[in-house]
Amino acid sequence: MQKPLAIFLMGPTASGKTDLAIQLRKTLPVEVISVDSALIYKGMDIGTAKPTQQELAQAPHRLIDIIDPAESYSVANFREDALREMAEITASGRIPLLVGGTMLYYKGLMEGLSPLPSSQPEIRAEIQAKAEQIGWSELHKELLAIDPVAGQRINENDSQRIGRALEVFYISGKTMTELTAQKGEELPYDVMQFAIAPQDRAVLHQRIEQRFHKMIELGFEDEVKRLFLRQDLHIDLPSIRCVGYRQMWEYLQGEISLDEAIFKGICATRQLAKRQITWLRGWTSDIEWLDSLAMSDSYDKMKKIIELKL
Repeated sequence: MQKPLAIFLMGPTASGKTDLAIQLRKTLPVEVISVDSALIYKGMDIGTAKPTQQELAQAPHRLIDIIDPAESYSVANFREDALREMAEITASGRIPLLVGGTMLYYKGLMEGLSPLPSSQPEIRAEIQAKAEQIGWSELHKELLAIDPVAGQRINENDSQRIGRALEVFYISGKTMTELTAQKGEELPYDVMQFAIAPQDRAVLHQRIEQRFHKMIELGFEDEVKRLFLRQDLHIDLPSIRCVGYRQMWEYLQGEISLDEAIFKGICATRQLAKRQITWLRGWTSDIEWLDSLAMSDSYDKMKKIIELKL
């Protein structure tokens, strides 16, 4: 039986994915699903470069503004939500177009999830107490003995990942390496994969800087202030760790100046873009690469390739 079609449009931040998706939505029977771990949060619009109301009117995006910044959201949550939205789009006779730059979401969707156990607060507390008693470097040695592969991969100062790897073993009796080798269900779609980025990395850096300054002009500081004034939000939450928000939070805490926050925010965004490109280059050879600097050519190329499948 033939699998239904789905399209991935991936790429680093500020590469023009949204603009391209809007153009495709105008001429092809596609519906957009956002694949972005920052756009899920309500009230975080400017710093996440969320599509504007005008853009959303032209191409509605599913899976944006779905949770509060105080809530958590995992790859497993995304996979469940995305599969539901994809099934709904397919049932209506249209094609899911998944657009965004959160690569772990694409990976979880495409390959399925390994059966890692959910976190257990009491086990976490036990590991934390042990760390306070003997230190994280000793726990790292324990991890090396239990799971040499994970132990060598995880830095001895990375307490969060050391704690999680030990927690997995304490709960399941199996190592993180064993469990992550087991894949879940694969995606029941025939997937066409595209990635867009400027061929010249310097252009991407320039775009990121310009966009960050534009966010400041649009009131990014006030947006973060509103979050900062809430009693239930803090810097260790995934929402506040989003690039830009973390640096602005440090400024509001009085740790750095506004200029430093802007500079650090731009640097963090560039680092994110570099990681996204590196991940994409190693992801699969089945990606059609598009050039951000030739948007009309990229649109024509992508449209032509999709139409051959229809």
